[in-house]
Amino acid sequence: MIIGQIFGGHYRVINLLGKGGFGETYLAEDIHLPDYPQRVLKLLNPDSNDPFVLQTARRLFETESKVLYKLGTNDRIPELFSHFEENGDFYLVQELIVGHDLTQEITPGKCLSEHEVLHLLHDILEVLSFVHQQGVIHRDIKPSNLMRRQSDGKIMLIDFGAVKQIGTQLQNTQASTNPTIPIGTEGYMPSEQMNGHPKLASDIYAVGMVGIQALTGVSPEQLPKDQNTLEVIWRNRVSINSNLATVLDKMIRYRYQDRYPSAEAALQDIKGIISASLSSTVVSRAPKFNFLNFLSKLPLPAKLGMSVISLGLVTITIMAVAANQFSPSPQPTASPEPTEKWKW
Repeated sequence: MIIGQIFGGHYRVINLLGKGGFGETYLAEDIHLPDYPQRVLKLLNPDSNDPFVLQTARRLFETESKVLYKLGTNDRIPELFSHFEENGDFYLVQELIVGHDLTQEITPGKCLSEHEVLHLLHDILEVLSFVHQQGVIHRDIKPSNLMRRQSDGKIMLIDFGAVKQIGTQLQNTQASTNPTIPIGTEGYMPSEQMNGHPKLASDIYAVGMVGIQALTGVSPEQLPKDQNTLEVIWRNRVSINSNLATVLDKMIRYRYQDRYPSAEAALQDIKGIISASLSSTVVSRAPKFNFLNFLSKLPLPAKLGMSVISLGLVTITIMAVAANQFSPSPQPTASPEPTEKWKW
């Protein structure tokens, strides 16, 4: 057990946060800074003494670290503070996000409102758009990898699977073959990703499934598929705005070519729905002017003044009608004689 040990000369391990097939994640504190700020320490153990395997791990680790460092410049993605190698193991040190993941909000049997899901999709696609602009595919978007930051309620995108990707490629290296080991989670992974060929549109599929899960309260792997088209069947479970349903359908198409090509494209359609929803809400809530109600709230002098004005207007109207009623009828005007040119 490594609890209490110091790694990289800076980071003392406090406790274990999680463990997977390719590595471990710990809560640590930076003892070289005031107040010992807490960090997330990720460990990758290649579990091999083969120089070639270690060299491959080192190369992959450096590549993935550069990607994570670049992505961490966005405040909705954990910042990478450090990466180092120690005793044949590889470590990443990232920002600790204070908040909760979306498994606490998206739970079996619980259906979020259309309004909540629209804004959830907006927040996820907003940060994913930045990721896609860097040419990076997350590969494992799901509720447990989406954190709601406590300070402002914003959605944070975590766990880019760098350790998983390195571990997978190391397995391939050690096996001296090139097996396809998909990175991702069942239900959120589209077919091309399961076959080892993820695209930007693969992340779009995952976001769409998160949205449908939030609306229906049903886990993605429990939703049936059409036997002929292999499309996910979900619309019969919830009644929502047809525009939102159309967007979600496009996000989870079976063929990646039929989905949105990037997060930005999907984000624009979600923004359009939110904007239209806000406009209709403003119109429906616009107060109707009630003259009698307005008059009842006026002070007595103002009421008397308004009464005089109203009486005057009524009097003028009656006089105008009477004048029109009793005025002599206009005499018909004789047609002018035709000019000389038109006389017969």
